[in-house]
Amino acid sequence: MNDRKYLLCLLVVITSACGRQGGNTPNHLTQREERDGWKLLFDGQTTNGWKGYNQPEVGPGWIVRDGVLTCQGVGGDIGGDIITKEKYDNFELKLEWKIGEGGNSGIFYHVIEDEKYEAAYETGPEYQLIDDVGFPQKLETWQQAGADYAMYTANEKKTLKPVGEWNTSRIVFDNGHAAHWLNGEKIVEFESWSDDWHAKRMTGKWKSYPDYGIAGNGHIGLQDHGDKIEFRNIKIRPLPKKSVPISLFNGKDLTGWRIHGTERWFVENGELVCESGPDEQYGYLATYRIWKDFDLSVDFKQEADGNSGVFFRSSVDGVKISGWQAEVAPPDHDTGGIYESYGRGWLVQMPPGKERFLKMGEWNTMRIRAVGDRVQTWLNGEEMADLTDEKIGDAVGVIALQIHDGGGIRVKWRNLVIKPL
Repeated sequence: MNDRKYLLCLLVVITSACGRQGGNTPNHLTQREERDGWKLLFDGQTTNGWKGYNQPEVGPGWIVRDGVLTCQGVGGDIGGDIITKEKYDNFELKLEWKIGEGGNSGIFYHVIEDEKYEAAYETGPEYQLIDDVGFPQKLETWQQAGADYAMYTANEKKTLKPVGEWNTSRIVFDNGHAAHWLNGEKIVEFESWSDDWHAKRMTGKWKSYPDYGIAGNGHIGLQDHGDKIEFRNIKIRPLPKKSVPISLFNGKDLTGWRIHGTERWFVENGELVCESGPDEQYGYLATYRIWKDFDLSVDFKQEADGNSGVFFRSSVDGVKISGWQAEVAPPDHDTGGIYESYGRGWLVQMPPGKERFLKMGEWNTMRIRAVGDRVQTWLNGEEMADLTDEKIGDAVGVIALQIHDGGGIRVKWRNLVIKPL
């Protein structure tokens, strides 16, 4: 073999090896990415791993051609979004995108798929993708490319490439800390579910969307907003969950909580108070955020009657709650027991003498630990219930404090601390 043929053969071998290892080949992982735990969300040839929102398959508005996933722009504001079949909680996501002139789209995460929602944006935070220059209407800063849509705007480091060129975006969601990158620069950073986050959520567009941003786990989504946009090199790397305690009550106001019913919930001297109102009906104070596995601790003081409870993995519609309650009640009424509302009723009740640890009129500490299908409760350090239940294991939902009907009830709460597991 002469030198020329040898060099040509060597070049073919090197090129082939680079292709197998990823290199700069679109829609492939490099060896380092594989070692670091990255995986492809788009294989460059099919829509495997994706589905239409509330649909079994990806709709006809999306095609794969020449290694590119293209939204053809035949949809509208509702109905054409696609989501990953898998769900993610903490992650690093990176991809490339190229938008058509005047185009509008977005990347969602923590999307909840449910028939009561019409589109991914109703629940999932959005990294905005848009043609800042050619969009036919005036854009507010919170609508521009790279923003956490309708929440946090991009900073001065933002550089957006012209229409027709590939941009690179990156989203990191690390145990509530969120950050957006565009073309190598960090342009947005915020703490999800912080007081500032809740203030923006409740005063802007999302105040009309009660379930926006409530999930810490959900689907990744790409938006069909009726405009052409192309994607490639969509890669994700799961990040570890950190069991860091989170305070659910800031001691100042009801930020992060939602009142259901007409009973009274307010803050007094740094303590959360619930008391019967004039209607003397059931009432609930529920977190906006939904939870799955956790270890929750809360102090309570029953100042009058004291018939209440702490609900978990529950959903509230008006004053009807579906889920499970760790009972808070007067003596000999099963404090620490587990009750299923609008279902099987009592799952765990207290035998005689078990509630001797309850201190009526004084501060008590309730602890609830829910991991998978196992739920445990403690009252002032003494175990009260230990239940394994498949139905509970399948559920996810809010934390909610209850005030019972009948009137004459007043309970104080403090030190509401949850540790995600």
